[in-house]
Amino acid sequence: MEKLVIRGGVPLSGRVRVSGAKNAVLPIIAATLLTQDTCRLEGVPRLTDVKNIVDLISHMGAETGWEEETLTVTAHRLHKLEAPYECVSRMRASFLIMGPLLARFGQARVCLPGGCNIGTRPIDLHLKGFSCLGAQITRDSGYIEARVKNGLKGTRIYLDFPSVGATENIMMAAVLADGLTRIENAAEEPEIVDLANFLNAMGGRVSGAGTKVVSIEGVSALKGANHVVIPDRVEAGTYMVAAAITGGDIYIDNVITEHLKPVIAKLEETGAKILNGGQGLRVIGPERIEPVNVMTLPYPGFPTDMQAQITSLLTRANGTSIITETVFENRFMHAEELARMGADICVDGRTAIVKGVPGLCGAKVQATDLRGGAALIIAGLAATGETEIRFVHHIDRGYESIERKLSSLGADIKRI
Repeated sequence: MEKLVIRGGVPLSGRVRVSGAKNAVLPIIAATLLTQDTCRLEGVPRLTDVKNIVDLISHMGAETGWEEETLTVTAHRLHKLEAPYECVSRMRASFLIMGPLLARFGQARVCLPGGCNIGTRPIDLHLKGFSCLGAQITRDSGYIEARVKNGLKGTRIYLDFPSVGATENIMMAAVLADGLTRIENAAEEPEIVDLANFLNAMGGRVSGAGTKVVSIEGVSALKGANHVVIPDRVEAGTYMVAAAITGGDIYIDNVITEHLKPVIAKLEETGAKILNGGQGLRVIGPERIEPVNVMTLPYPGFPTDMQAQITSLLTRANGTSIITETVFENRFMHAEELARMGADICVDGRTAIVKGVPGLCGAKVQATDLRGGAALIIAGLAATGETEIRFVHHIDRGYESIERKLSSLGADIKRI
């Protein structure tokens, strides 16, 4: 079993480049199933999650080719319209293939999804959208099957919660539907906009992405397209927090500042300096970390995917911080691991009270999920002594060569 070993106490310095966004590229890869033509995607990160969805569509019959950061997909003929347990159980985003398959072929059978155990993430909103478009949904032996006889029909769909996955899946289904579909209370994340841009490059007619109402005028067919994936805002935010907790001074290449506004605002409240420059950001850690209160919210609020990382930072704050998690009910699993390193965190339901301590100490800990693993790395970078992180496969789902990138910034981190 692989593990990361970190000797902390070194302020980060230098330059690091952010990879393409995991949460953008996964639905875009699923969307390549909407056409029989070849699609070329640039800026594709080499992540476990990306490999899993590429393996899944290859299993179904798509032809794929991967060279450095470029992925090509040709789904000319698919001999299977089913995503089996072996593929889907490893990654929740696999469920995103249902919308494209239903739109293009009129049927899909997908195993109930897996993923990080960070809380309940029901697929009922996905299925509600498909039903509104005219699909018949059945459940059998752990599988969801959707069928439509005479093609999907455009309609109005109101989401009870602005779910990112449901918005994406419904968009992909509706792009080939007959007539106009309006998704109300849609998710507004940048990854939604990136998917819409890709669908439009294929010949789709999607408007309003990035707002609460997304409109999709159905077309009869889509063509192949070239697309460059947006930078990963969560990876960028993770390096920003790492610089802050170590008192470092780093420049982060390949970021879209607009996507990071809530993270920038909170880091500046802690005393960090964030400077725009070119295609990136310079982050200078504070001499003294100030406590802040954080509440996670759907975009454009503070992202739930950055909650664990900023929790690590606030363990070193000069005072008490309150963190409220409103998106997932089980996303404080990292708190117990941080406590092994000397953190003072009290979790009560969806709220964590973090009392800053003078220092953290290295310990043997385990990554309980993707972002929790990143939080432990951040803590290890600031801790005295040696930190050993097990179950790093969680971290590899969302961070490309994280130990190499941090090493380039001067961190003492090794994969064993």
